[in-house]
Amino acid sequence: MAKLIKNIYEKLRYSISKDKRVGVIKVDGIILDTGPFPFAARIIDSFDILEKKGIKAVVLRINSPGGTVGASQEILREIKKCREKGIKVVASLGDVAASGGLYIAVGADKIVSNPGTVTGSIGVIIKNSVIKDLYKKIGIDNQIVKSGEYKDILSNTKYLSREEKAILQELIDSTYEQFIKEISENREIDINDVKKFADGRIFSGSQAKEYGLVDETGSLSDSVDLAAKLAGIKGKPVPVNISPRKTIMQKITGSNLVEILENAGLNAFYKRIPLWLMPDF
Repeated sequence: MAKLIKNIYEKLRYSISKDKRVGVIKVDGIILDTGPFPFAARIIDSFDILEKKGIKAVVLRINSPGGTVGASQEILREIKKCREKGIKVVASLGDVAASGGLYIAVGADKIVSNPGTVTGSIGVIIKNSVIKDLYKKIGIDNQIVKSGEYKDILSNTKYLSREEKAILQELIDSTYEQFIKEISENREIDINDVKKFADGRIFSGSQAKEYGLVDETGSLSDSVDLAAKLAGIKGKPVPVNISPRKTIMQKITGSNLVEILENAGLNAFYKRIPLWLMPDF
C-alpha cells in the first residue's frame, strides 16, 4: 500500500511540476565499466531515463576520485549527446571530483564546485605490483607461452624492460593528450595553459575556479538553480533524482566492491588498467 501511495504521489508531483523539473544524477565512487561493475553503463541508463521523462535540465553530482579511461570517456560522450539534444547540463562537484571525475565534469555546460572540493589530479597512471621475489621465497615459479614479445608486458612476475617502459609511456602520453585536449576544448583554455596545472597535482574548488575549470562556487542546490536558469525554467525548480539504483553490495556496505577491495589492498585485478585516479592520502 505504501509503495502504491508513493507511486501516485510521484505521478502527481511530476504532472504538477513537469515544466519545473531538474534531473539529478549522482556519480558516486570509482568510475568503472567492467564485468560486475557496470558503473558507466548505469549512468548512461540514467541519461536515457532523463530523455524519456522529457526533462530539459540535469545536474551531475560528482563525488569520485576518478576511474578508468574508457568508462570516463563513455560518460563524457553521453553528456555531449545530451547537450546536442538541447538538455542543459551542470556539473556539481562534491567532496572529491578528481581525475576521471573532473574529466566527465568538463563536458557540462557549467561547473559549480564547493570552495573546498578536492579536484584536479589531471593525468594518467598505470600501476603494477611486482611479486616475483615473494614467489621465489615460497617456491612458486611461472612458465609463460605467448604470441608476441610484449603480451605479458604487465605481468607481476617480472620487472619492465626499457622497451616495455617506452611502450607504456607512449600509451600514457596518448591518453594524457586526450585528457588535456578535452579540458582545453570544453573549458576554452589554451592547451599550454592547461599543461601548467595538469601535472597530477590536486587543488581546491577555489583554485580550480582560478584556473578556469570551474564557473561558480556553490552547493548542489545552487547547481540545480543554475541548471533551471539555463533551461529557461521559471519559478522554483523541482529536483528529480534519476540516479542509478544502488547495487545490493552498495546497500549493504554503503560502498561498492571495488572500493572495499581498494581499502583492503586487494584490488590488483584492476590496478593494471590505465587509471585517472587521485593519489592516496
